[in-house]
Amino acid sequence: MKTEVYSWRLSRRLKSDLERAARARKVRVAHVLETAVREWLAKNTTDISDDEQQQRLHTAAARFFGVFASGKTANSKRVRETIRKNLSRKYGR
Repeated sequence: MKTEVYSWRLSRRLKSDLERAARARKVRVAHVLETAVREWLAKNTTDISDDEQQQRLHTAAARFFGVFASGKTANSKRVRETIRKNLSRKYGR
């Protein structure tokens, strides 16, 4: 049973084309849309292995999130200034 609603704006011409296609097939516009969306999803589904690889990379990198290691403990209090200074030096901005 369908319980969810999704709406979006489309051009007058596209709406007319959808209605014409539905009439020609003697089905509701919702059926035409659902068929089109299912076909698109089937063609554009990402490979699960890519998602798993991305998760492994994220896990490996997670231990470095938010870490600033300069070897100088006082820098932890001045991270923003130190990073901006380093970037300025590197990129000349």
